[in-house]
Amino acid sequence: MKNFTYYQPTSLSGVLKVLDEAAGKAEILAGGTDLLDRMKEYISQPEKVVSLVGFSGPFKEISSIAGHPPTVTIGAGVKLVNIAESELLRPYPALTSAAAQIAGPQIRNMGTLGGSLCQRNRCWYFRDEHVQCLLKGGRRCFAHDGENQYHAIFTQGHPCVIVHPSTLAPPLMVLGATCDIRSHKAQRQIPIEQLFQAPVKDGQREHTLAPNELLVSVTIAPKIPPGATLRNASYEVKQKETSDWPIVQASVAYYTEAGGQVAKGVRIALGHVAPTPLLSPAAAKVLEGQEVNEKTASAAAEAAVEGARPLSQNAYKVQQLKVAVRRAILLASGAKPYWEG
Repeated sequence: MKNFTYYQPTSLSGVLKVLDEAAGKAEILAGGTDLLDRMKEYISQPEKVVSLVGFSGPFKEISSIAGHPPTVTIGAGVKLVNIAESELLRPYPALTSAAAQIAGPQIRNMGTLGGSLCQRNRCWYFRDEHVQCLLKGGRRCFAHDGENQYHAIFTQGHPCVIVHPSTLAPPLMVLGATCDIRSHKAQRQIPIEQLFQAPVKDGQREHTLAPNELLVSVTIAPKIPPGATLRNASYEVKQKETSDWPIVQASVAYYTEAGGQVAKGVRIALGHVAPTPLLSPAAAKVLEGQEVNEKTASAAAEAAVEGARPLSQNAYKVQQLKVAVRRAILLASGAKPYWEG
């Protein structure tokens, strides 16, 4: 591990001040479950490491404003386990269930919301210090013609075919979350889908934060008519139950009018299938205005994979994504998960 200078500011403003002065040569240390691994493998070699453990406050809290449904703000420093177990987030099972399935208990008790959303990709070529891939100053993405069974299936226009690793991004996207982003001298709010980008060269990240910016919080405030019911769910396909990233993931949110079963305001997001988490307007359009059942859920699932261009070893993910979309829709409707036996 390369030597670095360690900072532990005692306030959020102190963190932002250090980042502003660091000129892009600093890394943020929250739970450390991603950064420490990268530093040990010489993938990241920051001159400064800025710890977030030296202060408390809203950055590490979940707060709620009463409403239908409630407006909930989650600090970027909130632990994954607290998201999974929060009573304030019960109206949003798409998010709490996703948080509860991340890795194992040790990771969930250390990892944070901000860390999940801003972590680097898990491509084995990127993570190998001896491989100079496209994101480390090289001229090619080795996964295009190499071992790519876990890489993107939506590859058109992407010179790098990583998959974005965040499990919390898709549910937050369907719930219409917004991000509060701050620097030492400025503040901005953006829809969460604008937080992500597909990196194509050395120095680019999987997010759009400037080097002197910090994700401070995420706010969920779905807008539905009075008397309507918000329905939402996530579904993941994994190789094993714990300590693994999903192969594919789907999240869905929509509302139904009082006494009705017709889906309205549909949003469907796909995870672990592209360099960024993806909203699927095509799948949402198929389900919009329809009563949710096996037939309509399957039709939306077929629409969700339109445009997929799998690589040489991951065509199986197309069928798995269909399954994930269909089951997420059915779970959101309250249907019994018959696939659990």
